[in-house]
Amino acid sequence: MSEASAPIPVTVLTGYLGSGKTTLLNRILSENHGKRYAVIVNEFGEIGIDNDLIVESDEEIYEMNNGCVCCTVRGDLIRVVEGLMRRPGRFDAILVETTGLADPAPVAQTFFMDEDVRSKTRLDAVVALVDAKHLPLRLKDSKEAEDQIAFADVVVLNKTDLVTPEELRDVEATVRAINPTARIHRTQRSAVDLAEVLDRGAFDLKRALENDPHFLDAEEHDHEHDHVCGPDCDHDHEHHHHDHAHPAAIHDVTVQSISLRGGEMDSKKFFPWIEKVTQIEGPNILRLKGIIAFKDDPDRYVLQGVHMIVEGDHQRPWKEGERHESRLVFIGRDLDAERLRKSFEACQAVPN
Repeated sequence: MSEASAPIPVTVLTGYLGSGKTTLLNRILSENHGKRYAVIVNEFGEIGIDNDLIVESDEEIYEMNNGCVCCTVRGDLIRVVEGLMRRPGRFDAILVETTGLADPAPVAQTFFMDEDVRSKTRLDAVVALVDAKHLPLRLKDSKEAEDQIAFADVVVLNKTDLVTPEELRDVEATVRAINPTARIHRTQRSAVDLAEVLDRGAFDLKRALENDPHFLDAEEHDHEHDHVCGPDCDHDHEHHHHDHAHPAAIHDVTVQSISLRGGEMDSKKFFPWIEKVTQIEGPNILRLKGIIAFKDDPDRYVLQGVHMIVEGDHQRPWKEGERHESRLVFIGRDLDAERLRKSFEACQAVPN
């Protein structure tokens, strides 16, 4: 019976070398949190797990004394996941760590695409750890550091004790500029509440929208962000907002987010358009997320994609008084915002 139980949530953990991933993983593998996690790491040697914590091992899978297991990927991620799924007793969640230099997209695509893995697991969130002190430098010399933030559902802004409040504000504004929809948690020594990172349903756009109806409203997030300082702050908010709008002035940011809005769409125009955009621009599109209102359709249609892979589904009926508005957010690089806007608007349905 347990084989047919609910799919296991998978969290993809990404972050540049030195951002604090190992600290977080060691916490999961050693703390007494009462949950059973399976942690998949790229190279077991890198993580430096204390041998005292290991109860038993069968070559690739190490069992910890707090009920968690740790295993290593030397080849095929799918094979490792399938091996884990065959273990009796199973676990509450799986955490996959990507290497510090890696783009998280291929790992996410594995869980997004492979039918066999997908039937037993569900991609829950992509979590990026960011070193608050070294991020400005990282963005100058690494496209991957930027991609990791752009791709994330949750950003753990770590080592906040090593920067001034002004530097922290600038770093947070830069993260926001790259990815306006990610949830940001400020931490020191990776001490984030595991509940904020695991089983968030953040990759699942339907669930994310149920938890936060304004999830795709970049303006809402900007507004929320502007009040981070607290009421006693004498910081110049207008200037801060200006910085926020032009983060490239602070750091060399090449990823942009483009928010499109429109009315009801004509499905015969919209679907061929989104297919064409993702086929042509796929390598430049890190994530896309949207809620589409189709003419004569009583339900909201939720759409999301990774590079060239796009999938959509009806979410729920439009509520009484809710504006039938279509929203689409692209996060990527070298995207022509004006062309996307015009071609998106051209998919709108002709009013009766």
